[in-house]
Amino acid sequence: MGQGKSKKISNELRPEYNFDYSKAVRGKYYKRILDEGANVVMLEPDVAKAFVDSAAVNDALRSLLNLTRTTQRLTKHSSKRAIARR
Repeated sequence: MGQGKSKKISNELRPEYNFDYSKAVRGKYYKRILDEGANVVMLEPDVAKAFVDSAAVNDALRSLLNLTRTTQRLTKHSSKRAIARR
């Protein structure tokens, strides 16, 4: 087996990865989020495990809404028929 030159691993970050939070402002966007009416929902840990990101949660909720609408339409039609048969 050939032994190539081993690279030294540097523990230094590149200059563009500057994590200087000394000028950070806590709650900087808080007011804007409230004004825009953002909906923030906290998921329970067991539910959160089922979703990889917010898009997955939104897709699941849209599917549930579509199913609910379909079920309501089917139920409305069947109950009208039942009343008419009486």
